[in-house]
Amino acid sequence: MDLDLRLVRYFVTVADELHFGRAAAKLFISQPTLSKQIRKLETDVGGALLVRDSRHVALTPRGDRFLHLARQLLATADQMLREPAPHHLRIAHIFELDTGRVIADAFHTDHPGVRLVQSQLDSARQLTALLEDQLDVAIIRVTRAMKAAHPAGWQHQLLRLEPFRLVGRPGDPRRPAVSVHERPIEVFADAPGTALYNVHGRYLSSLEQHTGLGLRWLGNPGTFDTCHAALTRAPDSAYLLEFESYARRYEDLGIPTYRPQELQPVYPWSLAWRAGGRSEAVRAFLELAGELAARLHWLHPERAAGVPLWAPPEDLAVATG
Repeated sequence: MDLDLRLVRYFVTVADELHFGRAAAKLFISQPTLSKQIRKLETDVGGALLVRDSRHVALTPRGDRFLHLARQLLATADQMLREPAPHHLRIAHIFELDTGRVIADAFHTDHPGVRLVQSQLDSARQLTALLEDQLDVAIIRVTRAMKAAHPAGWQHQLLRLEPFRLVGRPGDPRRPAVSVHERPIEVFADAPGTALYNVHGRYLSSLEQHTGLGLRWLGNPGTFDTCHAALTRAPDSAYLLEFESYARRYEDLGIPTYRPQELQPVYPWSLAWRAGGRSEAVRAFLELAGELAARLHWLHPERAAGVPLWAPPEDLAVATG
C-alpha cells in the first residue's frame, strides 16, 4: 500500500482542529470531500483514526499513535521539498491574472539559465508556503491580519495597484464609465460563510461595506473561459466587477468594459520574500519586477477623471505607502 501524503496532511489538520468544518476551510476543500478523504485514509491503514458524531471529533487510540508518526512523516517530506535544485526559483501567483505572468515571462527571457518552478495558490497559502521555505517569492495581497499572524520572517513590497473594471453584457453600448449603482454588481468569488471564502473574498466584503452595494456572489468557476461562458449565459442585466487582467480579455472578445464613476477599486499586489539572505535569483526577480512595475505604471492605474482610488483599510501595503 502507498500512503497518500495528501490524505495524511488532511488527517493532521482535522486532528489539530478537532472540527471538520474548520479543517475543511483551512484546507480549502468542502467538508463532505474532507470526510470522504479521511474515510479513505482509514481504509488504507486498516482502522479507525477518528471518532466523530454530531457534537465532537476525537482521536482513537490508534489515531493518537498515527498522529505522532504522521507529523514525523510530513516533517521529513517538507524537508525534502525545501531543498530546491540549483538554479531554480520557486514562485507562486494567480496565473490567469497577468501580474505574475508578465514578470515570469520577462524573467525567463532575461535569465534563461534559471528554471522557474511555478505554482498557483491564493494569498494565504502562498504566505504559508513562503514561510515554510517551499516558495522563494510570492505575489500576494498583504493585510494587517496576515502581518499580525506572522510578524517576522518575511518582507514585502507593493508591486501593483490593479484596477477593477465593470464588464457589461454582449451588445451593451460602449461608454467610458458607468455608475456602480446603475445595475446589480456581480463578482466571481466565494461568498462569506462558505468554506472557500478567502483573502480576495474579504476584499470584496470590504468593498460592499464601504459602498453599501449588495454584491451578487457567483462562486469561483475557475478559468477565464468558464467565467466568460457564465457571463454570456446570464439571463439578466448586470455588471461584472473584474480585475483589469480579465477585463481586457473580455474586451478582446467584443464585450464592453467600463470604469466606475464613483470610486476606482484597486487590488494591491505585493512581492513577498523571506527575510535574511536572498539568493542571486531572488534578487534578480525582485529587481526585474520593480523595473516592470515602473515601466508599466502599475502603481499609477488609470481611472475616470476625478475618481478617487480605493482599497480596504486593512491593506498594509497601501497603508504603509
